[in-house]
Formats: sequence, C-alpha cells, structure tokens
Amino acid sequence: MSQRVFFLAWCHDRVGVGFATSAGRRASPGRPSADVMVEDMQVLTSPGRPAGDEPVGDSLDQDVPRFRVLLAAALGPLVTGYAVVATLLALVTLTAQHAIFSAGGVLLSAGPGWLAAYQVELGIGGHPLGMLPLLPTIGVVLLVARAAAKAVRRLHCARPRHAVPLIATISGAHLLFGVLISLLSIGEPVRANFWLAAVVPAAISGLAATGGVLRRFGMPQVLADRLDPLALRGLRAGMLGLFALLAAGALTLTAATALSARTVASLFEPSFGNSFGLFLLSVLYLPNAVVAAMSFVSGPGFSIGSLDVHLIGYRGGSVPGVPLLGGIPEHAASWWPVLLVLPLAIGMLVGWSVRAVDEDPAGRLRAVVVAGAVVGFGCVLLGTLAGGRLGDGPFDPVSVPVGVASIVAFCWIVIPAGFVAFFAGAHAPVPPVGSLEVQAEPESEAESEDAEPEESESDEDVADEGEESEEDSAEADEDFDAEADAELGLDLPEDEPETEAAETGDKPESPAEEPEAVTESTEDSGDAKPAEDDR
Repeated sequence: MSQRVFFLAWCHDRVGVGFATSAGRRASPGRPSADVMVEDMQVLTSPGRPAGDEPVGDSLDQDVPRFRVLLAAALGPLVTGYAVVATLLALVTLTAQHAIFSAGGVLLSAGPGWLAAYQVELGIGGHPLGMLPLLPTIGVVLLVARAAAKAVRRLHCARPRHAVPLIATISGAHLLFGVLISLLSIGEPVRANFWLAAVVPAAISGLAATGGVLRRFGMPQVLADRLDPLALRGLRAGMLGLFALLAAGALTLTAATALSARTVASLFEPSFGNSFGLFLLSVLYLPNAVVAAMSFVSGPGFSIGSLDVHLIGYRGGSVPGVPLLGGIPEHAASWWPVLLVLPLAIGMLVGWSVRAVDEDPAGRLRAVVVAGAVVGFGCVLLGTLAGGRLGDGPFDPVSVPVGVASIVAFCWIVIPAGFVAFFAGAHAPVPPVGSLEVQAEPESEAESEDAEPEESESDEDVADEGEESEEDSAEADEDFDAEADAELGLDLPEDEPETEAAETGDKPESPAEEPEAVTESTEDSGDAKPAEDDR
C-alpha cells in the first residue's frame, strides 16, 4: 500500500513540475503563445519524433530488420505445416481404439508426415509408400507462396530480382529441416531417404516462393516482351482446359460416389475413432481420386494393383477398403463411352475462347496447339503426383498411364478446339478470280504525303467542287450549243452585235474571245448567203 501511495505522489510531483515549467515558459516575456502551445503538445508525443510523423499501416515494416523478415518467411511455413500435421496425428491417436497417446511419439511421427506433405517417398517397415496425398501438398504450396508474397511487401522489393535472397532463404530452410527429419528417422519404423528429404522440399518450396513473388510483381517485363502474345493466350486457354478437365473428373467422382452411397457407408467402421481416421484419409486423398477420375473420363483410365478401369475395358481386382474408393464399379457398363462428350465439350470450349485472338486462322491454330501442350504437360505432372507405390501388397502400384493420358488429352484439346477456332473466327475476304485491279502504290514519300490531304478533305469542299464541276459542264454545253447554232445560221439576232463589233474594228479583250471571232469570220463567208436565200 505504501508503494502505491509513493508512486501516486511521484506522478503528482512530475505533473506539477511539468505544468510549472510550461507556465514559466508562458510567463517568459517575448514568447508567442503559439510556440508555447506547440511545446506543450510535444510533451504528449514520443521523444525524438516530430508530431504527426507516427507510422501508419505498412510504414511499421520499415523499422523491422531485414533478418527478422527473412527468418519469419522461412520458418513460418515450416512451423505451421509441422503443427498441422502433429495436430491431425494427435486427433487420430486420441480417437482411435486400442491406441496409446504419447506426445513424444506424435512429435516424432509428425516429421515423416511433414515430408509426406512435400511428396517425399517414405519407407514403413521396409515397404515403400510413394502414393502420397495431394491435399497437404496444395496446402503447403499455398502457405509458402503467401509467406513469400508478404515478405516481399515488408521488404519493399522494387523488382523480382531483389527477392532472390528471400527465395534462397525459404528453400534453404526447407532443405535443412528435411535433412534434420531424415536424420531423426534413422532407426525408426518410418524412415525417409536422405537425399529425397533434402532436395524435394527445397525444390517445391522454391517453386512456391517464386510463384508468390511473381504473383506480387506480375510477369517480368523482359519475359513478357520475349514471349509471343499468341503463346500467352494459348497458355491461358490451356490452363482453362486443364481446370475444366479436373472439374469433369470431380463431377464424375461425385456422381459415382452418390450412386454407390450404400457401399460407401458400409466401409466406415462402427467406432467413431476408426471412422474419423477413414474420413480424414479420404479427404486427404481426394485430389488424387479427382485426377484418376479425370483420366477415366478422357479415356486412359487408372489402375490399382491388378484392377484396371477405363472406358473401353475393365479388369477386376481387389480395392482398398477406403470410403473414397467405394464408387469404383464392380464391372464395366455399356454407356461409359457417353462420358467422352465431356472432353469433347471442353475442347470446343478452349477453341471458342481463342476464336478472336487473331484474324489469321493460322495464328489461332498456333494458340490451340500451345493450349494442347499445356494440358498434356499438366496431365503428366498430375498423373505422376497422384500415383505411386503402395507397399508390396495386392494394391501396388496405384498409377495413371501418364504417357497415354497426355497424348489423349492433347488430342481432345487440339482437334475440337482447332475446328472451332478455325471456323468460328474471322476470315479475310477471298478476291475474285481473274480480277485485274491493281492498286497503285505511291512512288515516293512525298507523293504519299501529297495524297493524304486530298483524302482528308472535308465534305463541304467536296460539295463545292461538285457544284463547280456541274456549273462548268453546264456552261460548256451552252457554248457548244451556241457555236452549233451559229454555224447553222439559226441565231441571227444574237450575231448582230458581234458583227457590229467586228465592223468597228474592235479587237477582243482576252484570248478567251478568239474562238468567237473565228466563228464570226466563218459566218461572214459565202456560206451564210445561201442560208438567207433559203429562208
């Protein structure tokens, strides 16, 4: 209690001293009141920083050391991913029957689980496990990309090349962590290869960090200038086709699972713990099943051990008792080839998306070929990641024929898309056969420059020229009629003034009157008298 009273008294004294000091400054002569107010306000601000200069928003990042930003970007995805894997393992251990929970065992098992999220093949009791879930891989890739993009913003990198140390730091941290886990797994039931544990996480994290940096900056201008615009449009169309094929596979998997609802329900265990483990396993391997269904829709199909399923054939075999695989049919159906309408429609969609990229049909076909190549490469990558070794039992291996699947997917994109892009796009008019029209080209730049003002004349000038041309043509017709009548001797009254002018000896005022004088001399000749006698 005495300490609290002493602290209050000390605060009272300090406040009194402050106000007394400020009052003394106010009382000092020759000191403006505005300056005194400013100094009083500075008491409420932090020392060494002018008022109104407090950091707001992202300006706080300027005070953060660069080392701390790099360390957070490198260790953040590692700690988060490891914690998520450990939490899932702990939940499975706690809910499973006849399982003894151990915190140390969960933490040690979370290391190989973290490597499995980065697609590192594991060994369980001497048996290989290469078919690893894709959902955790997607999660860690997004996590690393987000951490890299956030670090780029905090470091205020102006160009993508300034983020190279950041990418190297993230990749190096994953390499060291993979090596550490592989060393700790020596002598354990679940082991990992040393080199795979070091290289694979480093490569995947480096690619993910690069994607996050490029998402922040966009494509580098140097790369954008060197790439063909049609190739870029083909790349976008190929990504559209790949995602559409995955959507078709997901739709097929959903329909098959819904039609086999009873079989799927029977695969769950009566106890909650075992059912939760099977449900979690099905969710983690859901992207793998979507890739297999995409291969089935496009034609090549997939295989699980001796089981081989594709549209035009079926070879039976045993299936793991996982609810996710409950939709696999027990025999082939005659209506399965109808599903080929889905990849056909996707190919037509890709062709429709590139129908207006170029007026030349050859350019549109080139974009279609690029799109087909992107889809084929995507099928190879996804098919490789979705399958793998599954022990040495009857379910080994789980595979998608990536070679055949990529070629078939390429054809499904290129052939329908080529027809749609060729016929739905613009076509240049074909000139008629035998046309002899030749367009005159300007002989020099000066002639072309002289021709431009004529084309850019206004409508008023054109209208005035038209009226003048009509007046000139009318005057010319009148002159021609007058001369013709004068030669025939039909306009004698009009010729009298001209005759008088000729007798007086007046000369024409301008050269324009010379043709009239010639006409008068012709009328004065002897040909005019017979005309008078005739009348």
